[in-house]
Amino acid sequence: MYSVMWSEHCSYKSSKLHLKRFSVLEATTPRGPLLAGIGEQAGVVDIGDGWAVTFKIESHNHPSYVEPYQGAATGVGGIVRDILAMGARPIAVMDPLRFGPLDAPDTARVLPGVVAGIGGYGNCLGLPTIGGEVVFDPSYAGNPLVNALCVGVLRHEDVQSAAATGVGNKVILYGATTGGDGIGGASILASETFTQGGPTKRPSVQVGDPFMEKLLIECTLELFQAGLIRGIQDFGAAGLSCATSELASAGSGGMHVNLDAVPLRDSSLAPEEILMSESQERMMAVVSPDDVDEFMRICAKWDVLATVVAEVIEGDRLLIDWHGQRVVDVDPKTVAHEGPTYDRPMAKPAWIDQVNADSAALLPRPTTGEGLKRDLLALICSPGLADVSWVTGQYDHFVRGNSALAQPEDAGMLRIDEATGLGVALSTDCNARFTYLNPYRGAQLSLAEAYVNVAITGAEPVAITDCLNFGSPEDPDIMWQFVEAIKGLVDGCQALGTPVTGGNVSFYNKTGDTAILPTPTIGMLGVIDDVADRVRSGFTSASDLIYVLGDTAEELDGSAWASVIHSHLGGQPPQVDFDRLKRVTDFFQTASKTRLLSSAHDLSDGGLGVALLESCFRHGTGAQVDLAGDPFVALFSESAGRVMVTCDPSRADAVEALATSCDLAWTRVGTVRDDGRLTVADQFVIDVDQARTDWRAVIPAAMGVSTPDGC
Repeated sequence: MYSVMWSEHCSYKSSKLHLKRFSVLEATTPRGPLLAGIGEQAGVVDIGDGWAVTFKIESHNHPSYVEPYQGAATGVGGIVRDILAMGARPIAVMDPLRFGPLDAPDTARVLPGVVAGIGGYGNCLGLPTIGGEVVFDPSYAGNPLVNALCVGVLRHEDVQSAAATGVGNKVILYGATTGGDGIGGASILASETFTQGGPTKRPSVQVGDPFMEKLLIECTLELFQAGLIRGIQDFGAAGLSCATSELASAGSGGMHVNLDAVPLRDSSLAPEEILMSESQERMMAVVSPDDVDEFMRICAKWDVLATVVAEVIEGDRLLIDWHGQRVVDVDPKTVAHEGPTYDRPMAKPAWIDQVNADSAALLPRPTTGEGLKRDLLALICSPGLADVSWVTGQYDHFVRGNSALAQPEDAGMLRIDEATGLGVALSTDCNARFTYLNPYRGAQLSLAEAYVNVAITGAEPVAITDCLNFGSPEDPDIMWQFVEAIKGLVDGCQALGTPVTGGNVSFYNKTGDTAILPTPTIGMLGVIDDVADRVRSGFTSASDLIYVLGDTAEELDGSAWASVIHSHLGGQPPQVDFDRLKRVTDFFQTASKTRLLSSAHDLSDGGLGVALLESCFRHGTGAQVDLAGDPFVALFSESAGRVMVTCDPSRADAVEALATSCDLAWTRVGTVRDDGRLTVADQFVIDVDQARTDWRAVIPAAMGVSTPDGC
């Protein structure tokens, strides 16, 4: 029990000292106080009218490398149960993914399996996948990142707690039986570095059953509605060891567990294996003795196995018996919440000053229209910017009928209340190149991108969850990156008024001597009063005017242009103007409610050039653009917090006046056309249909399949 509960994955022993920095953030959002925050199974945010949403992001990186399908599938299952355990109905998932080079042999093994696992599990649960990322970089070749976010909805009064209270109350294990799969799974796999060589720990990966999880969800929601649950805990990493010790530790008494009562699908399991097994689709509930019969009746209705395995007792001990012998007698707090705290050595890397001095300003850049066109087409057809519909087409985006926005939009959006249209928007973002160059500023840039992607839909950004993916904490360089990223997030969230509601730390993302790029993935939640007011992306109407909101500076360090065209990573990433981000929100709050805009698209990876092509691709339109100043900087700069918007010419004066009143710089750069060409005046012309065909073919070609029709 101590080995799994004090592992890095479960105890956060190398990170919790630094995660305390988040405590300076106010436990409130622009919409009201948090109903649950850091330390709970997931954060809960008041969104108004008695509604709340709970959301969280976690990682399942190492299991997904060892066994891609089951690793990714059970990553989805685990985060869904976290949301369920807060008393909420899970309503959608998102999946930020990162792989090695698209043409690397092992990517052909890992990527299809991960995507199939996410789709296979989420689709079977009837949960829409409304967003995510697909990123390729050599640093992830032996250590892909599979992060999963889930969001759920509940009423304020339905929030549940993970605490075993009430002496004499029964503790019921319900759901799937316990087997040998996942022994030493996430808790151990995620707490050590991979050595060179292929995946060798396949038996450690959990095996998922989405149909059982669907039954478990519906059963649990009915148990909540019947008022039968006094405390609840899902089974994730460390299995029964975690569920029993955390429930007892957070409660007001101890717990006596009879391990013989645990339903097994492998009768040969030893007691330590039963305690460590991470078999999926299991929950543990604390129930009054008077309610046990009704609890069992509801479980039987849903064909969910339920067994009383423990009882809340007086005192402060966790007692576990097996075959008439006492095999565990511990203080649960020492197991669950009082593990070791490491103050790991950290140091600013000796190499970083040299990297920061190697600016992209020193790189050769195109000086002719043909050169600009060549670089733009190379960018849009690079793996990191190519069409990802081969991936997203395997996910259901609209099941349940409440998806107002989904991929390929910049953010997903869900209707919460059918009567009023109240909804939420979510985006997951991270630029690991920026974080490598400057962890403090890079984390803020990831925060800024997620914030803008939510804001431009018309939603008000209110809170974040984070998944902090880093290399080995035993490396002082990595610990410096980690701490600087946290400092950046704390300062950024303070400036924006968006608290951190919880999340996940994933260390030991390293194979041999190669650590991943530091990847602090940000999940941003926003609230919109009526999803009918949402703003979409993509050009739709010929003659619409195209504007860029925000100032464009010569900021190419860490850019997609530098990475794709020159394989270069150096310099300092862009600065973040948090006041500008809040003014962007102010602009879109008004623009969405008054229906001023035809479309909006953030300017991030690839800059304006990529945004123009993506917007043309969406509906097969064209555009005529006239760029002032240096066309190279205008097309490829990645200055933060900028947005491209379009509007009907009749709305131009109102859009310009609103931008001015919000103190947002604006530039009219062109017009949407129906000629199927992107024309940059005096520079080049791109055939949109041909470019879109090439853009769509990149990932399917690498996977050895044809481009899917209709995507």
